[in-house]
Amino acid sequence: MKAFVTGAAGFVGSTLVDHLLAAGHDVTGYDNLSTGREEFLERALSTGRLSLVKGDVLDAGALERAMAGAEVVFHLAANADVRFGPLHPRRDLEQNTIGTANVLDAMRATGAGRIVLASTGSVYGEPSVFPTPEDAPFPVQTSFYAASKVAAEALVAAHAEAFGVQGFVFRFVSILGERYTHGHVVDFCRQLATDPSRLRVLGNGRQRKSYLYVHDGVRAILLALEKAGGKVNVFNLGTDETCTVSDSIRWITQELGLAPRIEYGGGERGWVGDSPFIHLDCRRIRALGWKPELGIREALVRTARFVWGDR
Repeated sequence: MKAFVTGAAGFVGSTLVDHLLAAGHDVTGYDNLSTGREEFLERALSTGRLSLVKGDVLDAGALERAMAGAEVVFHLAANADVRFGPLHPRRDLEQNTIGTANVLDAMRATGAGRIVLASTGSVYGEPSVFPTPEDAPFPVQTSFYAASKVAAEALVAAHAEAFGVQGFVFRFVSILGERYTHGHVVDFCRQLATDPSRLRVLGNGRQRKSYLYVHDGVRAILLALEKAGGKVNVFNLGTDETCTVSDSIRWITQELGLAPRIEYGGGERGWVGDSPFIHLDCRRIRALGWKPELGIREALVRTARFVWGDR
């Protein structure tokens, strides 16, 4: 197939590009390189089957021109900085919601028939059911990021109904692995590189999260694209495990051979919009034959190795 990947030079996007090329597909990558890194695509570019276009999803004309000939669009470009959403609330609206609208408009203009949307488990806010299934009711949203992704999901569903596009929506837990560029592992490693004797932690350390290794997540996406046939297919992606922030600190510091003094900021949330417990029910994607190959601890350790070596 001819694939079009927004956010192609990012952490997840570049990993997806590698998997698509390995499966024999031709790929056009689209990225404004604001956070993506072209070095992540060096090997992919050397194959001759990746065309990289520098562009922004807010540039509708450039997006449409670059997408010409694509059959499947993988829309991963987004502002994913949940923590600082209140400092610039329009950024989530523009990059995540309006950007998705532009992608869908370009698909209609070029004839691309299927879209994969990277969404988030944060759309469930602070649910009352754990593990949280795909049909759980959406509560009042607690972050601008999640609100923008709810809107993006709705746009995909509306285009599927009105124009016959087939949609695949993936609600991720936090993704870990090589090429990881932002998030708590980066924050911890940067602090420890500056002062290995001390680590400041937002919240009380008891926030409980589920994480997924990036290659496991990409495999799930490609499997669902092959096997799911609905008009709009929604899948949670995560592991059956959870860990606390304190667990992740212990595993990371052990891997780095450090024993810092931990200073907790207090409170059950690390920041406004932070959910103290995220655990998704992933039986729907498992029913297609998928299961993660790595558990949370190994994914965290591999991520810490990468980030520490990438300083």
